[in-house]
This record gives sequence, structure tokens and C-alpha cells, in this order.
Amino acid sequence: MTTDSLQVPAAERRPAAPSDRMRPSARRRLSLRPGAGRQHHAGPVAYVLLGLATVASLFPLYWTMVAASSDNSRVSRTPPPFLPGPHLFENLGKAWQDAALGKAMTNSLIVAGVIALSTVLFATLAGFAFAKLRFRGRNILLMLVIGTMMVPPQLGVVPLFMMMSELGWGQRLPAVIFPTLVSAVGVFFMRQYLAEALPDELVEAGRVDGAHSLRIFWSVVLPVARPAMAVLFMITFVHAWNDFFWPFIALDMTNPTVPVALTQLSAGYVRDQSLIMAGALLGTLPLLAMFVVFGRQIVGGIMQGAVKG
Repeated sequence: MTTDSLQVPAAERRPAAPSDRMRPSARRRLSLRPGAGRQHHAGPVAYVLLGLATVASLFPLYWTMVAASSDNSRVSRTPPPFLPGPHLFENLGKAWQDAALGKAMTNSLIVAGVIALSTVLFATLAGFAFAKLRFRGRNILLMLVIGTMMVPPQLGVVPLFMMMSELGWGQRLPAVIFPTLVSAVGVFFMRQYLAEALPDELVEAGRVDGAHSLRIFWSVVLPVARPAMAVLFMITFVHAWNDFFWPFIALDMTNPTVPVALTQLSAGYVRDQSLIMAGALLGTLPLLAMFVVFGRQIVGGIMQGAVKG
């Protein structure tokens, strides 16, 4: 048998790996590099720092629970207590009734949900337009959107209140929802994400297949932008839930959101700190529950988007 018959056909030859094409000296240096090819693990210092950061982050929530489970005299002691007391459920029930938190939580859920959904939708649409579409005045419009982030919202309170009154939305939830249907921060965030994560080739392939812009947005942009949309939804929902300034002006105590309703617990000459902390704990529980339920999916979506990008 000749040596020619033992040769592998060119189509079946395996291409040489980058390490095979290296010089022997370079390959030797790569193999002798410390930690090459091994998985790195955090040292004890990193675990200690992470533990301290976790304790510092959870301590305010723990102190809220301790104060909510005590009475006013126990909270006012020096030094303050660091162990929960026996009055947790009693204070929670009283705060729920005194502040009418049932209606307030329903209003906050409606306001925060609508604002978060509309912000994600409109910010993704605008971010796609600014990132991948070519039209006259695109850069000027983007600069105007970014410029609105530098204007303090307090400057527009008076004309905004007059506008809501003219529309007949005074003391109603649309007065809180309508001015915040989209945010400049969300538009800029989605624009930056899509500019990096969405290849131009996908958009051009959709154009070649005859798809219009809305079809490309639905079939191409949304799957790519899903991780960023999840992050933007959670951030916007938390911000809308905790917003106090504008809802306190636009609403009254007969139709409040949670932050506005909690002000009723601090009324009077003597403030019951344990009751206020119980109301704050009730107002925080829905956000904690949402993060526990959807936190893994949001973090997984972020990592998936980072790997695909």
C-alpha cells in the first residue's frame, strides 16, 4: 500500500488549532502561565467583603421588622432593641386599617404596573429607532431627550398640575400615570443596549425579506431586547411604587398610593414609630415578593443577553 492511499482527503482534514500553529516557545510560555486553563475561585477576603455588604444591605429591613414588632416606648429606648418584639401582627393590622393600605396598594399596583409596561414599550421603540434607523434629525432628537434628564422635575410641577386640572384628572390615578408613561432614562438605556446587542445584519436581513419596521421590531428586536426590558421593567416598577412627590400633589387621602397613605400614620403630635415602621414594612413586602418571584428570571436574562451580545 502506497503512502498516497493513506493520505486524508482535503475535505476531511481538521483545521489546525491556534495553539498548533504557535511556535514551540510561545506554546511553552502559554502552558507555564500561572492559572492557565483553571477556574478561578474567590478567596476568603472576597467572601468576607460580600458578607459585610450583604449584612449592611439587609440591616435596614431587619431594623424595620424589629421596630414594627415593638411598641413606641421600646423603640425609643437608648440603646434601641435589636431583637424582634411580640407586637408585629398587632401593629401590622393597625397600620393596615389606619392607613387604608388595601386601597392604596391596589392603586400603587395599577399605577406602577401601567407606568412600567408603557415605559418598557415606548422606550424600546424609541431606543430601536435611535439605534438602528436612519432618519433626518436623529442626533438632535436624541440630544433633546438626553437634555430633559438635566431638568429638575420640580420645575414642571405647577404647569403639570394645571394641565391635569384642565383635563379633569384632578385627584385621579390618570394624573399620576399620564406624565410618566415614558422616561428619558429608559429611552437612553434601551438605545445603548440595542446599539451593542442588535447586529445591523439582522435588521438588514429583515429588510431583504420584505418586513417593515414594526414587523422587524416584533420579530427581531423584542427577542434581542428581552433581558434589558426585564431590567427596565423592574427598575421602573420600583421607582413608580416608591414615588411620593408627584402623587402627594396630584392625589388626596381618599384615593392615595402607598407612600401617600403612609403619611397618615405620622399625623398627630406624638408619632408612633412602631406603627410607622409597620406601615413601611407592609409597603415594602410587595416589592420583596416580586423580586423573590422574578429575580432569578431577570438575572438569568441579563446573563443570557451578556453571553449572546
